[in-house]
Amino acid sequence: MRKKERALWLLEELKRLYPEAHCALHYQTPFQLLIATILSAQCTDERVNQVTATLFEKYPDAYAFAQADLDVLMQDVKPTGFYRNKALSILETSRAIVTEYDGETPRELSQLTALRGVGRKTASVVMGNAFDNAEGVVVDTHVGRLSRRLGLTRHQDPIKVEQDLIRLIPRSAWVLFPHLMISHGRAVCKARKAQCDHCALAVHCPAIL
Repeated sequence: MRKKERALWLLEELKRLYPEAHCALHYQTPFQLLIATILSAQCTDERVNQVTATLFEKYPDAYAFAQADLDVLMQDVKPTGFYRNKALSILETSRAIVTEYDGETPRELSQLTALRGVGRKTASVVMGNAFDNAEGVVVDTHVGRLSRRLGLTRHQDPIKVEQDLIRLIPRSAWVLFPHLMISHGRAVCKARKAQCDHCALAVHCPAIL
């Protein structure tokens, strides 16, 4: 089976296995997803959701975050790790959104990545999940690991992994595909010990053939 054919087969099989796959971060607005994604760097989605459950009650929108005290905000986000940089990014990003976009989260990739603490990955998460605009394939540790194991890429660099996936996966599935891969990575193809004996993808997995 060629790589392109395998990628399309994997996509359909993952959709069958995980019909409820979706963004694991909890949010009600595009801005809240932006903040949650900033916090998710080097942190689990579960921990982020625990923090944002109270954080978004305290600071419901960009205007509230823009007026936050930096030291207090640092303590608010401390459980997510790297809290100094994250708090500063959130504060400066919120102020920029208030002053430049009237409190509305920008919808363009270039506008999002111009904000402090927002790289291509974070911008793609927001654009794909909040605005239904697929500008790329989000590559986190799960997606990178599974893409290599499943023979979709040989690269370690997330940017190069994304470029390979963009060539293999239909644009209509760019947003969903990472959620499917993350679901499989958490359930079966785990980092420390992949459960290959129980994997529905094993029949076409180069890692065990």
